[in-house]
Amino acid sequence: MFYRENGQFKTSYSADQQIFPILQDRIAIGLLLVLAFVVVPLFGSEYYFRAVLIPFLILALAALGLNILVGYCGQISLGTGAFMAVGAYAAYNFQVRIEGMPLLVSLLMGGVCATVVGVLFGIPSLRIKGLYLAVATLAAQFFVDWAFLRISWFTNNSSSGSVSVAGLNVFGLPIETPVSKYLFCLSFLVVFALLAKNLVRSHIGREWMAIRDMDVAAAVIGIRPVHAKLTAFAVSSFIVGVAGALWGFVYLGSWEPAAFSIDRSFQLLFMVIIGGLGSIMGSIFGAAFIVLLPILLDQLLPAMGSMVGLSFDTAIVSHVVFMIFGALIVFFLIVEPHGIARLWSTAKEKLRLWPFPH
Repeated sequence: MFYRENGQFKTSYSADQQIFPILQDRIAIGLLLVLAFVVVPLFGSEYYFRAVLIPFLILALAALGLNILVGYCGQISLGTGAFMAVGAYAAYNFQVRIEGMPLLVSLLMGGVCATVVGVLFGIPSLRIKGLYLAVATLAAQFFVDWAFLRISWFTNNSSSGSVSVAGLNVFGLPIETPVSKYLFCLSFLVVFALLAKNLVRSHIGREWMAIRDMDVAAAVIGIRPVHAKLTAFAVSSFIVGVAGALWGFVYLGSWEPAAFSIDRSFQLLFMVIIGGLGSIMGSIFGAAFIVLLPILLDQLLPAMGSMVGLSFDTAIVSHVVFMIFGALIVFFLIVEPHGIARLWSTAKEKLRLWPFPH
């Protein structure tokens, strides 16, 4: 009986169009933000910040960008890792080649460069779609990998091919400790999630969804497929590029092109599919599933074995984790093909009707 809309009257258009129209949702989101910004930094350990929370936040941001393209506009992409690499290397070059360049500007300019590359490789989407478009975006992955390996200018003529950054600061505040890096990445995720949520609710988002559902019908009613598809590639590549810059600057600190291989592209695509296509929250759920669940299983299996008097070898634990992880992916896709976000929305709908049977 706690999750009800009874008595929550909407007396204006702005009240009817707000992101969280139910009071309980607004309270829950507020408590969640307080937990993330205040409680976790106070009580979290350095290991969890470095190994769990920071990569989770950055990959959730990258999955959010990919979901705009795949989930909302229906354009398949297998080159997300390439756009992350473009964002990381572009931000690095802005940082090292321009004296006094602010960190925030470097990260955002990395996203802008990724936008240019994303639109360039998104042009084939005007004529092809489906698996053919997936192959075209896969070409971006191989081309970017080759470019950053062979053209030494991108790596500032580094002999080893790897680059590194240090001394990060924003407005004079150092971004060196795990807590500061966590809060920095969390702020990016919250801001971009809010922007993306408002964008998909606007006329641009409705154009994307019309193209996704039936592009011929969308063109008949006056939607320009060229504009809709290229804006989806641009927005998606910008967010993914910023995520790639954060991955290199904040999480890795030192990286090479292998950090943005095709495995990263598939990992992000799995996050979007498992979390829920066409859902902002689904991107976060998918990142949590892919990043956090293997770590949780890796810690639970030895503990459960010790409870029953069994000791597992490290290699056995790693193999069992992969087996359980793969089985859970198949289970979720069979039970709910629309992702974890759909399960979450179904639970909320049932909770709004509880305890009534209808």
